[in-house]
Amino acid sequence: MLARQGIISETDADAIVRGMEEVRREIEEGSFPWREELEDVHMNIERRLQEKIGAAAGRLHTGRSRNDQVATDVRLYLKEAINETLQLVRKLQRALVEMASANKGLIMPGYTHLQRGQPVLFAHHLLAYFEMLRRDAERLADCYRRTDVLPLGSGALAGSPYPLDREWVAKELGFSSISRNSMDAVSDRDFLVEFHACAALCMMHLSRMAEELVLWSSSEFGFVRLADEYTTGSSLMPQKRNPDFAELARGKTGRVYGHLMGILTVMKGLPLTYNRDLQEDKEALFDTLDTLQTTLKVFAGMVSTMQVVPERMTRAAEDSAMLATDVADYLVARGMPFREAHGVVRALASYAVERGRELRELSLEEYRRFSPLFQVDVLHLTAEASVRARDIPGGTSPRQVESALQEARRLLEETGGE
Repeated sequence: MLARQGIISETDADAIVRGMEEVRREIEEGSFPWREELEDVHMNIERRLQEKIGAAAGRLHTGRSRNDQVATDVRLYLKEAINETLQLVRKLQRALVEMASANKGLIMPGYTHLQRGQPVLFAHHLLAYFEMLRRDAERLADCYRRTDVLPLGSGALAGSPYPLDREWVAKELGFSSISRNSMDAVSDRDFLVEFHACAALCMMHLSRMAEELVLWSSSEFGFVRLADEYTTGSSLMPQKRNPDFAELARGKTGRVYGHLMGILTVMKGLPLTYNRDLQEDKEALFDTLDTLQTTLKVFAGMVSTMQVVPERMTRAAEDSAMLATDVADYLVARGMPFREAHGVVRALASYAVERGRELRELSLEEYRRFSPLFQVDVLHLTAEASVRARDIPGGTSPRQVESALQEARRLLEETGGE
């Protein structure tokens, strides 16, 4: 660009490009002679370039500052990292869709307060995490849009006196736009804060999934069996299969939260424009990215290889107490106000508990003690009927879940999820 604009000669530009290619090869091969006495990576590279091409190396830094160069480098790095992360999110989404598709008719308890609430399809439960990851992908894509801005040309803080063609540079480097204020451009790290926030939310979703996998794989639940490569044994108890990978993900979520608070704290007191504090933005970024990407990879493998135990889920779903809401809806369908129906079924459920019986074990005569609206068909309420009844968009009925699966597959095809 400097040569195109007549700021430096074509000869010097060619020499700089040729020398920089040699420098890059040395760095990639591990043969670059780093010198600790030089101030930083920039000075090391410029000194090495001078050794290769002579005085023309002194023109390398024309029209730029380390401030706008580093801001550009971080944005280039993060753009690539976001795209890689999006692919990993979609891979996990694909694993969830495949597991849901393979178990479309399986019913399990749905929980509130970790207490059995209502029967739901296992596929519906898995697709809840698909939706969380969908929002994560949307946030990452939005973060990419704000990262995709070129600050180069802003100089140290005030812009440049040279006739730089910033739009041409943006196109060459793959940026969609250029920054509009030089002071903001060199000191802006909002896009990094935003990425940390996106990562923290995604890790929170993964941590919630981890907690459920820990519970589901326990003897008390026994809903799934995690593959051996995602569990470890005990040093003392030979029978143990600990869900360590899920637990580690749950633990590492706090680490990512910490990096979000760290970058916010670094930024909160900085006057315009560049300050050395901004050097603290790199280590946290690299660690958050490594943690998030590794966790996404592990979860895609863990979900795709886990074995579902249908008989345990089905047995748990047969708990007739979970049909209490359906019994109340039964009364509502026969004209009783819902709040009154709620009270009737609450009393009915207490009656059954006091006698150590389930709702399905009560006789019609016992039902009718609480309301004359009960007829013999109330004895035929089942988990299957409960699930089928919730046939509205977003519900757990087989028809709605199949529609959600089709939409999920369509979305993955559109976004290139593999």
